[in-house]
Amino acid sequence: MAKPMSSFHFKFMSLGYKFRDFFLPRMNILKELGIRPGSHVLDYGCGPGSYITPLAQLVGKSGKIYALDIQPLAIQKVQHIASKKLVANVETICSDCKTGLADSSMDAVLLYDTFHSLVDPDGVLRELHRLLKPNGILSFNDHHMKEKEIVSKVTNTGLFKLSRKDKRTYTFSKGEL
Repeated sequence: MAKPMSSFHFKFMSLGYKFRDFFLPRMNILKELGIRPGSHVLDYGCGPGSYITPLAQLVGKSGKIYALDIQPLAIQKVQHIASKKLVANVETICSDCKTGLADSSMDAVLLYDTFHSLVDPDGVLRELHRLLKPNGILSFNDHHMKEKEIVSKVTNTGLFKLSRKDKRTYTFSKGEL
């Protein structure tokens, strides 16, 4: 990822997301993915944790949520949400690329509004490919990028192929290497 944004910028962004989430609930986006109870999901570039509560509802107590961000304030915010909502199956990771998660351990990865700011996007895609299960999905959205750019940048390494385009997200499956 890029270097962490300033604390002021992060707090300002978090406030904006509260308004966004009120008018466009994150659950509406997550319903497109087909996440089921027991799923293991990584929110890569989790920011202020907008997806944590709805993900917890979808994966249930038998699932697991990993929230990764380079910004320590994001990690603190996610930990606060998990504590406040009594969600015990959330683990946070403060990193700029490597997750430390086991190979083929994730059912889904959310990569939302992060890709445009990555310093090493191909390295991140390699990491996400490594940790996704063979039938796992990469759910992608980045409002800073056009559709053609999204598809080209995610698929150009051969690690992922476009499976479908939904109303708000692109779903990629693992490509053959």
